[in-house]
Amino acid sequence: MDCVVEVLPDPAPRGVPIRSLLWASVSLRYGVFVVLCLVSCLLSGARAAAPVPDAPSVILVVGAAGEAEFGTNFVRQAEAWTRAGESAGATVTQIGLGDPSGTGDRERLQALLASEPPESPRPLWLVLIGHGTWDDKEARFNLRGPDISATDLNAWLQPIRRPVAVINTASASAPFLKVLAATNRVVIAATRSGVEQNVTRFGLPFAEALQDPSADLDRDGQVSLLEAFLLASRQVSEFYETRGRLATEHALLEDTGDGLGTPADWFRGVRATKRARDGARLDGTLAQSWVLVRSAGEQALSPEDRIRRDALERDIEALRARKASLDADAYYRSLELLLLDLAGVYERSDGSGKPSIK
Repeated sequence: MDCVVEVLPDPAPRGVPIRSLLWASVSLRYGVFVVLCLVSCLLSGARAAAPVPDAPSVILVVGAAGEAEFGTNFVRQAEAWTRAGESAGATVTQIGLGDPSGTGDRERLQALLASEPPESPRPLWLVLIGHGTWDDKEARFNLRGPDISATDLNAWLQPIRRPVAVINTASASAPFLKVLAATNRVVIAATRSGVEQNVTRFGLPFAEALQDPSADLDRDGQVSLLEAFLLASRQVSEFYETRGRLATEHALLEDTGDGLGTPADWFRGVRATKRARDGARLDGTLAQSWVLVRSAGEQALSPEDRIRRDALERDIEALRARKASLDADAYYRSLELLLLDLAGVYERSDGSGKPSIK
C-alpha cells in the first residue's frame, strides 16, 4: 500500500476523504510549524456505505410563481434539491408544487415545522424558492395563499434547537437573515437588503452547485453549504458582468448569530479574509462544516466523530484569528494539540475501531 506525504500550510484544511490522518509538528521553539499528513490509500475492495443515522431533513417550499417562466425556474430548483437530497439519503418534503386545494401552504409549513423533533443529530435544511417582498418594516415570502413573514418563520423555528440551515433564494430576502440569525444556525439570503426586489437568479446555480465538483474548493470530495454559496454568488456576478448590467442582487451568508452576514467577495477560498469595521466575527466556519451530499470519507465518520471534528476545526479557526495577539510558542503549542486531536478523529474513521496508522 502506497502512502502520500504532503506538507500543508497553517492551519490544516478540513479532512479529506481518506482513511486516516496523522498530524505532527516540529521546531516549535523556533516558530517553525510543519504539518505532515501521512495518507494511507483506500483498500482495493470498496466497502459498502452504511445507512447514515444523521441524514438531514430537507423541506422545500416553492412559492407562488406569478408568471410561467418563473414557475419553470422554481421547478428546476426543486428538482435539483430533490436529486441532491436523494443522493444524501435525506428525507425531502415539498410544499407548493402539488394540488393547491385542501390545507394551505402556510398552514402546511407551520404544521410540518411543528412536527420536526426539537432535538436531533439530523440537521434541518429549509429552502425557500420563489419571490419575496419588503415594505420597509417586514420581509415576506410569497406563497400560494397567505404569505409568511420573517417574524412568522422565526417563531416557528424557535422550539427547534437542532442544527438548522435556512436558504432563502427570493428577492428582498436579506431581512430574513437578521431576524433568523441564531446559534448553530446558517442563514443564506439572495439579497443584501430588502430593497433588492427584482427577481433573483441565485437559487438555481445554488441548487446545482450542491453536486457540482467545481464547487469543491478544498478538494475534500464534497460540496459544503459555504462552497455552494460561493459558486452560486460567483455565477450570478458573472451573469450581470457579461451582459453589462447592474447587479440587482448580492447574496449574504450568516452563521455566527449576529445577523450581519458576509458577502462572497470577502472570501479567499473558503476563508473570509476581509475584516469588518466594527470587529464583528466573520461568517463561514459553520457553513463550511455543513454538507448535504457526503463523500465516502465523510460517511465513514460516526455522527459523534463528525461533531467532534467540526468543533475542533472551529477551535482551529478561532485560534488562527487570535494568532497576532499570542506568543509564537504558545500559538503553535495550542495548534499542535488541536491538530493531534483532529488526527485521532480520522484514525477512527476506517470503521474497524482501530487506528489505521500505527
